Amino acid sequence: MKDKNIIIRDYNKKIEQINKLNKNYYEKSKPLVNDSDYDNLKNEIFDLENKYSFLNHKNSPSKTVGFKPSKNFKKYNHKVPMLSLSNAFSEEDLANFEKKIINFIDEKKDYKIEYSAEPKIDGISASLFYKNKKFDLGLSRGDGQTGEDITLNLKTIKDIPKQILAKDFPEEIDIRGEVYIQNSDFKKLSSKFANPRNAASGSLRQKNPNDTKKIPLKFIAYTFGYEKGLKIYKQKDFLKKLSDWGFKTNPFNKKISGINNLMNNYYQIEKKRNDLDFDIDGIVYKIDDFKLQKRLGYVANAPRWAIAHKFSANSGTSKILEIDIQIGRTGALTPVAKINPINIGGVVVSNATLHNEDEINRKDIRVGDTVQVERAGDVIPHIISVDLKKREKKSSKFVFPTKCPSCGSKTIKEFNLTTKKQDAVRRCSSDGYECKKVAVEKLKHFVSKEAFNIEGFGKKIVENFYNNNFIKLPNDIFNLDYSKIEKMDGWGKQSVLNLKYSINLSKNISFERFIYALGIRHIGLENAKLISKNLKYVKNFFELSKKDKIKDLLNLDGIGETQINSIKNFFSNQTNLNVLDQLSKLIDIKESVTTQKNGPLQNKTFLLTGKLDGMSRAEAKSLIEKNSGSIISNVSKKLNYLIVGAKPTKRKVDLANELNVKIISQKEWLKMLDITS
Repeated sequence: MKDKNIIIRDYNKKIEQINKLNKNYYEKSKPLVNDSDYDNLKNEIFDLENKYSFLNHKNSPSKTVGFKPSKNFKKYNHKVPMLSLSNAFSEEDLANFEKKIINFIDEKKDYKIEYSAEPKIDGISASLFYKNKKFDLGLSRGDGQTGEDITLNLKTIKDIPKQILAKDFPEEIDIRGEVYIQNSDFKKLSSKFANPRNAASGSLRQKNPNDTKKIPLKFIAYTFGYEKGLKIYKQKDFLKKLSDWGFKTNPFNKKISGINNLMNNYYQIEKKRNDLDFDIDGIVYKIDDFKLQKRLGYVANAPRWAIAHKFSANSGTSKILEIDIQIGRTGALTPVAKINPINIGGVVVSNATLHNEDEINRKDIRVGDTVQVERAGDVIPHIISVDLKKREKKSSKFVFPTKCPSCGSKTIKEFNLTTKKQDAVRRCSSDGYECKKVAVEKLKHFVSKEAFNIEGFGKKIVENFYNNNFIKLPNDIFNLDYSKIEKMDGWGKQSVLNLKYSINLSKNISFERFIYALGIRHIGLENAKLISKNLKYVKNFFELSKKDKIKDLLNLDGIGETQINSIKNFFSNQTNLNVLDQLSKLIDIKESVTTQKNGPLQNKTFLLTGKLDGMSRAEAKSLIEKNSGSIISNVSKKLNYLIVGAKPTKRKVDLANELNVKIISQKEWLKMLDITS
């Protein structure tokens, strides 16, 4: 396993980049990369989050969809959020996807799952809300929760029925699909748009519907969100019904079961993709059975029952000019190869990540090497291999620095408690804020959107203020001398007032985001949520500086020894304690509240032991959390119920009896939820 700090650093870079891409694409209609690269980047983020549970980011595409709605349009909440999809790149990814489904519903390995498979058109998602058989409201995806009212623009598209005459059309339904432009039509356009997808997006965001009407937009329907009165139970049947109602659907849709058959269909479509009159970037697989879809539910911002299988990555050959060492907020040293600029998939690439010291040594990557570079979602691509035949005779192995390039402190490799091996990543051994590079990155993290969310306090401003000695520690942000800032180049009275307003606004922060903002190693947003929910009050968090209090966190499901040690290290640092003391006087930290309110399991804690009947542990935990309950990982006095399945752990049962914890069966637990097994 890679070092967590390297993973987090790369992950945050990807989040930063995709937000930049979203802003340019959705707000400015000026894409910085081609469509497939954008989707690959998004998929890389999903893959990282799926692989590493400690990764979490407020602005991740797993939590947000698209970009915040434009101020140029009215905004409406989607009755059912418009979610994104997890991605697969290989047969192994597909097999793991199906395995997770089978494990979740606790079925045997040979359980047959039927999928609806169709090519993923590279367009713009739209929601069409019909009421009493009339097209009533059309929304963009927006941020997934809230969309832009683009009804009038959508009504210019001939493929979208304005009224449905069929008797079996639901009373209310939210038809969802993709707005796109055929390649042949796009070639005829003499416009500013960079590609068909951009043209579709820009056209839907025209203030004047007459301008939209000039663009030959198409619409393909593929699913629904909210519905009232829909009496269809299979995806394949729903697609047929869409056609009966007058909607266009994907002509390549198939009902398929078995990974081998999915792969065969994938290769067939991939061969056809260049001959199609519309861009596709992969195949979407959805479980055909709506009942099973509902049972599986969702993970974060994506359904468990669907996945997008992306087409192959693009690659090219270049030469390494130099290897640069970058330093993250946790002190992790990340090597990045500077390469001769090369065009890969329509994007000019000049950097490639080398991940860590071990990766460099394993591939024997050297300055001057000719290398194969691949973009499979990375904005900073990675190096696949070295062409040894073209290696210069005088080349020498790259020596990783044993001292921090920023502060000169010794670089170290720590022992990983999870892998029981030495970490692959070297990191600066300074105590955080003593190293300039680390301090600056920590401050960037502190003001970021997922943390204190100080609008207008970008990375360059952090660096500028740090270099001018305006800020050195997080608490300095709330004690800025605005008169000095106003005298700086590029700053005026109004811009200073805007910054002051944003800073003052950020002083009121949720408990979980406050914990996350501190940048404690191994404590991502998800772990911060767990801790805040458990502790409830910030005073209890400050109490963790006492060794005996930290141990209480071990009861939390998801918090292990690694996280505990990180918290210990944080509180053992006097600078951190001083920062906490100052911040407590400057800001207002809100009490943690349960996201699910008033469920039947509210304020109750549960622990599972033994095998459940017809249900996996994951599904059971999901049900508990959906109904306002909490999961803890150990039997203690804080435990309200021990749910016992077949062959339970005797030690847990005995301890529960000893502590007078109520022991219940699966049936008794489901009865609490008014569910019969």
